[in-house]
Order: sequence, then C-alpha cells, then structure tokens
Amino acid sequence: MDDASTTPSPTAEPAAASAAEPSTPGLRSMVVDLTKVRLNLLVLVTTAVGYVLGRVGVETFDWPRLGLTLLGTGFAAASAAILNQVLEHARDARMHRTRERPLASGRMSRSLAFVAGIVTAYAGFAVLVGAVDATAGGLALANVILYAGVYTPLKPITTINTLVGAICGAIPPMIGWSAATGGLEAGAWIVGGLLFVWQLPHFFALAWLYREDYRRGGHAMLPVLDTDGRLTGQVMTTTAAMLVPVGLLATLFGVSGWWSAAMSVVLGLWFTWRCVAFWRVRTDAAAKSAFLASLSYLPLMLGAMVLDRGPVSAEAWLRGGRDSVTDSAAEPADAAPPVPWPDDDGTPS
Repeated sequence: MDDASTTPSPTAEPAAASAAEPSTPGLRSMVVDLTKVRLNLLVLVTTAVGYVLGRVGVETFDWPRLGLTLLGTGFAAASAAILNQVLEHARDARMHRTRERPLASGRMSRSLAFVAGIVTAYAGFAVLVGAVDATAGGLALANVILYAGVYTPLKPITTINTLVGAICGAIPPMIGWSAATGGLEAGAWIVGGLLFVWQLPHFFALAWLYREDYRRGGHAMLPVLDTDGRLTGQVMTTTAAMLVPVGLLATLFGVSGWWSAAMSVVLGLWFTWRCVAFWRVRTDAAAKSAFLASLSYLPLMLGAMVLDRGPVSAEAWLRGGRDSVTDSAAEPADAAPPVPWPDDDGTPS
C-alpha cells in the first residue's frame, strides 16, 4: 500500500515530519561549500599550467616544488572563498543558487568562518614564501586581499566588479610561473592575460542565465542592468575575439609553438562565433551554448599550450628549419676569414 494514501496517527506525525526534512549536510559537505572546492579546482589547474609552462628548458621537473605550490595556492584560494562568504552572507541568502551555503543558511557562525579564512590565508602565504618563492607568496596574498577586500564589496555597487574578479582569476597561473622561474617574465603575463580575457565572456554568459538570481541578490552585474542583453552580447563577442591575438602572443614570446598558435585561432574564432550567436538572438539557449563553448575552450587551449610548450624561431622556420642561434654558435662572427690556397706559381687563387 502507498504510504502517501494512509492517514498518519498523531503519534506518527513527528517521525513523518523529520523523515520529510532533508538531512543536514555533514562537516565534509560544509567544508566543500565553504571553500568552493569545485571552483578552486580550476585555480589549481591553471596554477599547474603556469608552472609547467615556466619550466620549459629545465632538464629535471621539480615535482615536490609543484606540490608545495599547489598546496599554498589552494590554501589562499580557500581563504578568498571563505572571506567572500563572510562578507556577503546576506546577499547569498537571497539567491537561490547560494542560499544553502553554510553561512547563508546559518549552519556556521561568521566569526568561526572569519577565523578559518585568516588562518588559511596565512597558511598559504607561509607555505609559498617559506618553501617556494617570495613572489608567488606575495601574489597569493594579494589575490586574497583583492578578492575579499575589493571584488566582493564592489559586487553590489558597479559592474566594474567583473573586471576585478577577472584579475583574481588571472593571478593563479602567474603564481605557478613565478614558482617555476622565480620571476614574472613575459610568459607569465601572457598566460595570466589569457585567463583574464577568457573569464569575461565566460562569466557574462553565466550571469545572463542567472540574471534574475543576481538581481534578487542585489548584485550589479552587466546582464542584470542590461535588460535586453544587447550590450552583454557585444562585450562577450569582443572579449572572446581578443582571445585570438592573446593566444598568438604565447607563440610570439616563446611560451608555446605553432600548433598552439593554430589552436588559438581555431578555438578563438569558434568561441567568438558562439558569442555572436547570443548577440544576435539573446536567448537563454544561446547564452548556454556560449557558456558551454567557454568551458570547452579553456582546457583545449591550455592543453595545446602545455603539449606544444617551448619557443620557436620564426626566422629559423622561414629559413627552412635552420636555427640561426645554433648557426652563429657553430660559426663565430669574429672568426678570421679563410686564407686562400696558393696556386702553383705562388699567387693566391
């Protein structure tokens, strides 16, 4: 017999009510939500990509150093996520997609979360500065401050918040690069720039899909203010198109090779076309298509850069594969010209 068709007795009501209530998430689930583990996996992946690209030309790969870099960056990313939720717990509570977070739902106290955010920030900074590199540690700490202290307060005030948030997303690969090289060469800025530009069409597509939820939470996102979506589509298309030249810079500055350049053009134009499709019709289906294209673009592009990492010489390619650097090393410029061999009569030939 179907239990729903029976009439429960008065003594059975409390048990039935408790059975109908969803079970309270455990500690592990709360930690996952508080630190935004799923989102921060992307942070760790891009950090690792920056590290791998920065190690080009090094004979041995330092796995322990990479592990410590990811550990320190992970602590810093967790801190930024925790402090973000401490500051905007009230806005999170008004949004459907965030109201079940530990602070928004009241399952965790703000004071405890604040302490956890400070401790993890210090842990990340200490690991990176003490065991990896001071530049990497400084970047990680700056990212926590920028995310929690600038990006989060700007979210209900101005659409500029998205640009600040994109800077935060661009820093992790630069942390990885600085951990590999001890500095911030051109390659670090190029990989960071790629992440910065990619986040804009990626986020605007997502924000269009959740525009009513962002409006409910009081966030000043472009798709919330741009009610017809025309400006959102224009910005998405423009920024997606910028990925092509930024990707080509990686080849120009010796971060990756020709296959990476080809992938930059193909993937960038494809992603741009999906954004153009949204610009033309501005429907949720078109926005979802552009969002899914962004999710495909990033791993494919980063994968191409990693697999095809290392400098190429345009001059050598034009010369048919001859490496001008190798040639000059084999034949020094200051070498004396060859002495002509004399003929039988004693005069030079």
